[in-house]
Amino acid sequence: MNAGGEEQHLAAQLSASAAARRVLGVAGVLLTIGIVIGALGAHALRAVLDARQLVSLDTAVDYQLFNALGMLVVGVLMRSGESPRLGRIAAMLMAGIVCFSGGIYVMLAGASRLLGFITPVGGVLLILAWAAFAWEMLRHRAPDAR
Repeated sequence: MNAGGEEQHLAAQLSASAAARRVLGVAGVLLTIGIVIGALGAHALRAVLDARQLVSLDTAVDYQLFNALGMLVVGVLMRSGESPRLGRIAAMLMAGIVCFSGGIYVMLAGASRLLGFITPVGGVLLILAWAAFAWEMLRHRAPDAR
């Protein structure tokens, strides 16, 4: 590889590393928020929300935590340079979490039921993100696999 090619390769690696760090950071923030909301639901909100609303809150928190953990995995794979498409998958996961769990949170906080359309959009984004992840991981064979 010539000097120009090496510089471009290094710049691409640094950019991928920065993107991976952002994904890992956002996943950490989403995990923190999920834990805080879950703790509020387990304690302070028990007196405010009815049983059906508490089930909805638990669902939103579960989806947020599980998918944010998945974002951590995507971020780690991004650091290894597994696939350039992982950044898009991480963005879909983030948008899906915000739309799905966030939609439930804002409705439980009293927002208009018209905002309810955001929740299924988030669910679809999560499904598409994980399907894209599975496709991306399965379509490339490991270099040592024959």
